[in-house]
Amino acid sequence: MNACANALRLLEQEVLGIRARLDAQLPYALQMPMVPAANISDEAMGAIERHMQAARHQLRRRIGRFLGALRAARPEPAAVARAQRRYAMLKLYFHAALTHFEIFAEVLTQRSQHGTGVWLAGLDVAARDGLRQPGVVIDLPQVICYVERGHGGAIRRARTRLPGGGANPVAVIRMPRERMVGTGLAASLFHEVGHQAAALLDLANAYRRAAAGDGQRRLRLVSGGAGATPGGIPAATAPPQVWRAWERWISEIVADLWAVSRVGITATCGLMSVVSLPRAFVLRINLDDPHPAPWIRVKLSVAMGRALYPHPQWDALEQVWERLYPRWQMSAAQRRAFAQLDQSIPAFVARLLALRAPRLGGRTLGQALRLPGRDPANLLRLWRLVRSRPHQYLADTPTLAFAVLGQARYSGLLAPDVELRTISALLQRWALAGYLPWSAGSAQLSEALNQRRQPLRMPVAAYA
Repeated sequence: MNACANALRLLEQEVLGIRARLDAQLPYALQMPMVPAANISDEAMGAIERHMQAARHQLRRRIGRFLGALRAARPEPAAVARAQRRYAMLKLYFHAALTHFEIFAEVLTQRSQHGTGVWLAGLDVAARDGLRQPGVVIDLPQVICYVERGHGGAIRRARTRLPGGGANPVAVIRMPRERMVGTGLAASLFHEVGHQAAALLDLANAYRRAAAGDGQRRLRLVSGGAGATPGGIPAATAPPQVWRAWERWISEIVADLWAVSRVGITATCGLMSVVSLPRAFVLRINLDDPHPAPWIRVKLSVAMGRALYPHPQWDALEQVWERLYPRWQMSAAQRRAFAQLDQSIPAFVARLLALRAPRLGGRTLGQALRLPGRDPANLLRLWRLVRSRPHQYLADTPTLAFAVLGQARYSGLLAPDVELRTISALLQRWALAGYLPWSAGSAQLSEALNQRRQPLRMPVAAYA
């Protein structure tokens, strides 16, 4: 009996220690030093603090119930065994609460780093702008960004399950530190934003449902849709395994499509930089990986850009990629597999853009994502108008700013060092003052256009 009593007393002390550590956990607002401009939005901080407060409250209730049962238990072997099982579960809940705390602490701690914190606050604003879809009313979550070493980005989407339970109150985007060098960061940023947007609009699932509705894995044909011929989209001729591959990779493909729709060729050039690895990685096809094989992924990004914003530049960029990783370096099996995928790209892109997701208000995906003013000719025209002070004229339109600067960089009109300084200035502006709602248009851009007295093909607000 003494051993049982000692065991119950030991468990009580351990749980009291957990409660003491829980009570010592201060709100983030009391322990995160950062300059005001680097702060996350009040809405994001409020959502995080409410989530953590609710998690702590729930854990305290569990502790209270456990202590009540423990103190009422008889000091006998069966009671000790039951108490130990409950204690083990309680520890798991406590570790989950600590995991949630560390997830957000890691993000917020970087806000105190000189320079980095302000850049991240500016990226928060750009990411939220990239989530907006004209003509679609959606409840946008707050977005916070942080950096980490490595090649690729990642997102912990808002309203998804956190480790140990509970819904994530904000979207958390991890940016690779190597990408923080210019407009290349836009490709990673808007790809991750695309994952959140696709979840909000249920795009990947809409594609899967459409594919599953056809026994031969062919989407319903939509007459008159984006990329369709007058008689509708022609039937697919690719082998079934090719369509299974596209379906397997659809979540990453939709995110790439979202990035291209926002920033045009900037997204594809950034993707090329990310996946420029030894060819063993670039040429590896793995259907267990949700990412398409890098070689075909770049080709697909080019095709989506060409379909959304037709221009000869896409053909030129595709030829560059074919020179960087020529087919003669592939094995015979790789050449056959990539040839089948490559030949199916036009039909696949046509079907993807012709998809009518329910949350797009009756429009096809291509009609919804093709943004006004994002075609290369207009982006270059806009660059000529704002190049004297791009950090000022483009300050109210973050996504458009990246599209204009990236297009200018690709076209050889913007030196990398000037690009970096311009983006740094823009991120500081967004961090300091936020940005004006996109629907309001850009006063600075209007000023630039009026000073040059050049007519616009569309209202200035359409560029936002």
